[in-house]
Parts: sequence; structure tokens; C-alpha cells
Amino acid sequence: MSDSAQRAADHRPYFFLSYAHTPRYGAGGPDPDMWVERLFRDLCGHVMAMTDLPAGAPAGFMDREIRSGEGWSERLGEVLASCRVFVPLFSPRYFASEMCGKEWYAFAQRAIYHHAKSNRPAEAIVPALWVPMPPEQLPGPAERLQFNHRAFGDRYVTDGLYGLIKLRIFAEEYEAAVYELAKRIVSVADTIRLAPGSPVEFRQAPSAFGRPSVGPRPMHVTVAAPTSHDLPPGRSADYYGKQSQDWNPYHPDSARPLAYVAQDLVRSLNYQPTVSSFDHEPLPAAGQPPTRPEILLIDRWALENEERCRKLAAFDAHPHPWVSVVVPWNRDDPDSRDAEAELIEKLERTMPHQMSHGRAACQAAAKGVYSMEAFGHLLPQVAEAAAQEYLRHAEAFPPAPPGGGSHSERPRLRGPMADYSTTHYVPNMRDIAPEAEDTDDSQS
Repeated sequence: MSDSAQRAADHRPYFFLSYAHTPRYGAGGPDPDMWVERLFRDLCGHVMAMTDLPAGAPAGFMDREIRSGEGWSERLGEVLASCRVFVPLFSPRYFASEMCGKEWYAFAQRAIYHHAKSNRPAEAIVPALWVPMPPEQLPGPAERLQFNHRAFGDRYVTDGLYGLIKLRIFAEEYEAAVYELAKRIVSVADTIRLAPGSPVEFRQAPSAFGRPSVGPRPMHVTVAAPTSHDLPPGRSADYYGKQSQDWNPYHPDSARPLAYVAQDLVRSLNYQPTVSSFDHEPLPAAGQPPTRPEILLIDRWALENEERCRKLAAFDAHPHPWVSVVVPWNRDDPDSRDAEAELIEKLERTMPHQMSHGRAACQAAAKGVYSMEAFGHLLPQVAEAAAQEYLRHAEAFPPAPPGGGSHSERPRLRGPMADYSTTHYVPNMRDIAPEAEDTDDSQS
């Protein structure tokens, strides 16, 4: 089918308008979201004029399009899995909205999978200023967008679309800004051509903005995998590179190393991720408090190296509940399929604690994750589990008493997640119940 024929057959919405609902001011007042609906209609008109969408095909989508009685979460999931461009309306209320964060997250996963499968970035988020937003107030996912708002006009930057649409003296500036926004939507849609994806389970989706009033949090991704230079005899080199971080278990479905796909997924949850090789990381001393939450990606083939196997066993000898283990596994890989039973048994014998403890999602991740989509579904859950366990076990430092008197404040965490702890205080459980050391502290 030719490109023109494919475009003609593609009737997906060009854009999803994501916005925060504004509560009415006073009983019986006017609907404050009527201005957002006007913007939506104006954008749809421009998009229809700029494309060859047939009559009746949706140019865009906003949640007012959901009919009474229709399952809202299912409908939102379907549209976010199929629309071509995501248009968030920036405002303080937007970034405080968990619902808006869920919408952003659901769409962002498609771009991450596109990048993984094609090894080409796909930035299909076109932000719009509903009201002006200082850059320092933007959460990580929004701050990282490379977007020049000034191309839509100086007045747009200083007043936002809300200011332009409300004041008649700015009618021309409003029309120009909306026209430029529609042009950008169509251009991005036709250039990126983001493929449809599987709907995200919307009710369980996390927010891309992290927890309220909390900045980006650290999260480390460690890879225990062979390199192309130390493969076990007979193991195909198609899945490996010069470093452990180059391991690509879902080849050929994925063209990108899994560690960097994981890094993108973790970053989409407003963490600050780093990546390293397990071979190059020192083992933490027994009883040493953690310095960061961690996700450990393990290739079962890594245990064929005796030195690495001993290091993994030594790691497992002491509980590290702030480390979530994920074992990606491709059953379409003939080497892995033939050796599956043997490699499973060796991993369970080497790391019995990590294989059998933790939350249900963590145990499922340790048993084997068989596809890129399943990996993306589980990773937010294991990342959150690691972050919460880190807060439970990180060392707490009592604040210095004023004037040398007795302590009157709660102990505070120090380190990379100290800001997070100011709004989510979780004391060290051993400080509260010393006998907890004899229990399974990996359970939450």
C-alpha cells in the first residue's frame, strides 16, 4: 500500500487534548472548562482543513467526547493507545492532577516502545501553555521536552491560551497561536507516524509526574549479563554487545538494549535513572544502609560465568529489599528455550532469597518477563516497590537540637531522596522494632 493510501485509510484522531478540569467558582456558576472546549473545537477545525480526514473521522479527542454510560477508563486507554499526538495544556493545576499524569504516562509508553523497536526516538508530545508556567515549576517529563513556545507568539508566552481566549483585544493573537499549534500537531503526526499500541490499564497506571510536591527521585538500573567477549560456549552473540548494558534479550523484536529502555521507562515516572554493570559495582557490606533504590536486570546466562555467579550468590546472602530483581526472558530465543529448565534451576539455587521474597509484582518479575510489553507493565510496580523499601531502610539522622537541648524533631533521611522523605516520612523499621531483623523485611 502506498504512503498516500495508508494515510487515507488511517482515521485515528490526530491529537488527544489533555487538560485539568477547573472546579466551578460558586454554586451555579458558568462551566470553567467551556474555554478548553472552544480551543478543542478550533483546533479540530484547523486539523480538518490541513488534512484529508473524511467527514465523520475524529480530528481530535477530549474527555467530553465520552458518551454517558461508556466506560471512561477503557475509552481513555483506547484513544491514548491510538491517537497520533498528545497535547497537554500546561498549568499549575495540570501538573497537580494525578489523572493528567496518568494520561501523559500512558501515551509516553508508546514513544518508548517505538524507540525500542526502531532505535529511533519518537517525540510526539506537543505541549501548549494554558497559563504561563515558569520552567522551574515543571516536573521532569515536561521540563525535558525540547519545545519553543515563542514560535506561537510573544503574547501567547506571557498570557497563555487562557489569557488570549478570554480577552477580546487578543483575538488575533489567539487565532494565530491556535493556527500554529494545529500546524505543529499535523506536522508531528505526519513526520513521526507513531504506531498504535496496546491500551494501558488506566485505573492502575502511575502518574508521569511522580508523587505530589516531590521532585525527581534517583533510581539505579544494574545489569547482570555477559558481554560479547565472555559468552558461554554455544550462546548466540546476537543478544549482546561490548558491555553488559548492551544486552538486548528481546531481539529481534527490540533494536535497543534493555537497560536503556528501562532507563526511559523509569524516567517517564519522574525518577532520575542511572545505569551500570553488576560486574563493576562493589558488593554492599552486610548491614550497610542503602544509598539508592535499584532495579537489577539479570540474564540467566550470566550465571554460566562462575565469578559472576559467586558474586550474585554473595549479594543474595544478605537481604536487599530496596533492590527489585527483574529477569527478562525471550522464549523465541532458541538457545534460551532449550536451556530454560537448567538456567531457571541455577538462578533459583544461586539467589533463593531474591527469587522468593517481595511483593507479588516483584516475584512475578523475578520468575521471568517474556515480552517487552510485559516488561513495561511490570517495571513501574517494581520501581515503586524499590523506592518504598529504600525509604524504609535508609539511614535516618536526627536533626541537631537547637541550642544543644534535647531532640524535638523527627529524624530525617539524608542522601539522594531526602526531599522525597520530607513529605513521605518512613522511619527505619529496625529503629522501631529491633526484633524485625528476624522476620522477612522484604515484604511490604
